[in-house]
Amino acid sequence: MADGREAAAIFAPAKINLFLHVTGRRADGYHLLDSIFLYLDLADRLSAERAPSGTLELAVKGPWGEGLERDTDGNLVVKAARALMARVEAPSGVRMTLEKVIPVAGGLGGGSSDAAAALKALVRLWNVDIDVQTLLSLALELGADVPACLDPRPQRIGGIGEELTPLSAAPDWGIVLVNPRVAVPTARVFAAFREARADFRSPLPERIEWQDIDWIRSETANDLEAPARALAPAIGSVLDSIAASAGCRLARMSGSGATCFGLYDSTVAAAAAAQGIREAHRDWWVFSGGFFPSP
Repeated sequence: MADGREAAAIFAPAKINLFLHVTGRRADGYHLLDSIFLYLDLADRLSAERAPSGTLELAVKGPWGEGLERDTDGNLVVKAARALMARVEAPSGVRMTLEKVIPVAGGLGGGSSDAAAALKALVRLWNVDIDVQTLLSLALELGADVPACLDPRPQRIGGIGEELTPLSAAPDWGIVLVNPRVAVPTARVFAAFREARADFRSPLPERIEWQDIDWIRSETANDLEAPARALAPAIGSVLDSIAASAGCRLARMSGSGATCFGLYDSTVAAAAAAQGIREAHRDWWVFSGGFFPSP
């Protein structure tokens, strides 16, 4: 290692889709999307250290880590490491540890953020000389959300995930996340969307009032909410509970579900709402907080 690094650690924040519009579908089957990602102060942590050449190991811990370690071949962190190893000359092997605190298959982009964190950690660990466009291309091969997660700041997402437009810093909102502990696979939700023969939306204008919660509520939606609710009716109960909480300005599902969020005028209001939801539904996972600081 030219810079002598022996270890690297990266936070992998969760994201919400402030809205998610499906605007079309390509001939290869990929859906075209229009969305805004906001990143939260809820984050997995990926650490990596050098190991003997040829070594690629992943250990997973944390409250949402059960089962992930046994499926390393399908884990996006491992796929990210292998993809980077195929592109660059790695000076060593690697042992990685993922502390998983973001719900799995919950619509919060945890796996994508973890993959992006792995790419960044290994580039740092190995002092890899790789340009931004090559890294973005590599990230897109791993998944539609991975390129955006390389730069966890507010962004508008277009195309299949390759069109990224940075936005100004997130407003000082408070947020509540609620997951009914139901996993909803993204592929099944998109399949249900297609089966419902839902119409594609017209793209929103280039400039939108994304920092105005009232505008977001009236002019946007999550097009995957209806098919996700059909697969997991508990999502409807979660949304009703969030919407009924004191001070909630917007209640919406994130991504393909099943995690839903509520936006509030402050983190204090969000914490109070979360406490009430937690007491009423002790079997649900509930989080309150704010937004990940922009780099």
